[in-house]
Amino acid sequence: LAALLGNGLTITAVACDHRLHTPMYFFLLNLSLLDLGSVSTTLPKAMANSLWDNRAISYPGCAAQLFLLFFFMSAELCLLTVMAYDRYVAICKPLHYGTLLGSRACVHMAAAAWGSVFLYAVLHTANTFSIPICKGNALEQFFCEIPQILKLSCSDSDLREVGLLVVTACLALGCFVFIMVSYVQILRAVLRIPSEQGRHKAFSTCLPHLAVVSLFVSTAMFAHLKPPSISSSVLNLVVSFLYSVFPPAVNPLIYSMRNQELKDALKKLI
Repeated sequence: LAALLGNGLTITAVACDHRLHTPMYFFLLNLSLLDLGSVSTTLPKAMANSLWDNRAISYPGCAAQLFLLFFFMSAELCLLTVMAYDRYVAICKPLHYGTLLGSRACVHMAAAAWGSVFLYAVLHTANTFSIPICKGNALEQFFCEIPQILKLSCSDSDLREVGLLVVTACLALGCFVFIMVSYVQILRAVLRIPSEQGRHKAFSTCLPHLAVVSLFVSTAMFAHLKPPSISSSVLNLVVSFLYSVFPPAVNPLIYSMRNQELKDALKKLI
């Protein structure tokens, strides 16, 4: 409910307030859309199963859930990378901001993030469900995801899927490195600002994005890279909840805490 309300209010505020029609808020609107999609993919089915005391999901339903979750979460990482570039240009190249991040450029970057990940999610989903499954049909999870389905495959490893996962890891690492390099450049530029007020203002525009990136990356890394020795069904459920539900619920709060323009727009709505 917090995720739906927070992201819904953010989308409405950005769409309705003309003062927020800037590149930073355009990307924030896209981020809220992705967060809404991510939460809507897993929680409604999990809540319905809990309400009716039924843990079943159809084969097409599982495939659709896996595709949508992979799509929304991968697109979010791509969009966070684009948002890091937005902050880099705003602080390190402010005179070129209007040229490098015009309305057409912003739409192209957002469309590239959504479109490329859509095709990649289709490839991943089709490949995952082409693997023969012969170890039962019970997932130790409240939603369908690739690692859990691979545990049910007949072979211990599938070269095609392992290859795709390696490529995914490399792309995710590339996005993370790009974000870190951008913030190194931002930090160097901010430290050269002579006034303390100017430094504070520059940092305040970056801190929400940096907090969202840290939350997204840390929860996802812990979920997928935790050692098998500490793995258990209960822990897997808790960790999966943290990385699939917690960030979308907290992101609107992080962005609104230190952003007076967004606060004012939200007050007008409420």
